[in-house]
Amino acid sequence: MPHTPPDGARRHGAPRHRGAPHTPARPGLRVVVADDNPVVRAGLSALLSGRQDIEVVAEACDGRQAYEEAVRHRPDVILLDVRMPGVDGLTALPHLVRLAPVLMTTYSRENETVHEALRLGAGGYLVHGEFTADQLVTAVHDVKLGRAHFTPTASSALLASLRDQHASAPAHGPTDTTAFPPPTAARFPASSPSDPPDGCAQRPSRTQVGVAHSLLSQREVEVMDLIASGMTNQQIAATCFISQKTVKNHINRIFAKLNTESRGQAIALWHSLSQGGPRPHG
Repeated sequence: MPHTPPDGARRHGAPRHRGAPHTPARPGLRVVVADDNPVVRAGLSALLSGRQDIEVVAEACDGRQAYEEAVRHRPDVILLDVRMPGVDGLTALPHLVRLAPVLMTTYSRENETVHEALRLGAGGYLVHGEFTADQLVTAVHDVKLGRAHFTPTASSALLASLRDQHASAPAHGPTDTTAFPPPTAARFPASSPSDPPDGCAQRPSRTQVGVAHSLLSQREVEVMDLIASGMTNQQIAATCFISQKTVKNHINRIFAKLNTESRGQAIALWHSLSQGGPRPHG
């Protein structure tokens, strides 16, 4: 006669089904991909979606849609093209960086475009054809952590823009805030359309650079330009192809020559020079 377990054992024993239900782990990074070219957009999404620690939560064909998807999904990183119909990447950029770090992925490689994208808050700039799938994944993770990434053409364009004292002004005009209603007043405060993102200082003018030439070497002027643009030491090192230790040495000499004790003081003095303020004495 088959043995029948007591009621208590039946109630409190092991469950009858085999194994506990499996809940897949949530991807580490949520990404929005914005590009007007459907082939490029699908390619970027495929490269990222194939990784276990990245999920493409939305795609967008222009800056407005990128903003709407970013408000809806609150991604960790946004991939953004420069030239798109409707609202282009540079117009959308100041608004997108308030929602998530932005990595430019584009065919646009002009000096002024790279310069303007970084001034408006981009965390990195990758030119198509100059990065592999693994490099793209690394860039996405690093930009989320505040580490800048540039492909060779973008790095060269930034340095050329800094060195060229007679370069023309950026081709892109002020951003249009009417295209982007704020998700909440606290999240997206009212500001001038041409204001840089919070915490990102305006890049110094050529007048300022000319005055500073009498105090700083050419390399020190370049480093001070990047400091004033809001870059970290690591970002400056990547842009100038030098070590972080060399960056620190340049910064120490800059502070000594400008008679300042901190990054904030140096940036404030740097801006006062562009407005015809008094020359520092060091």
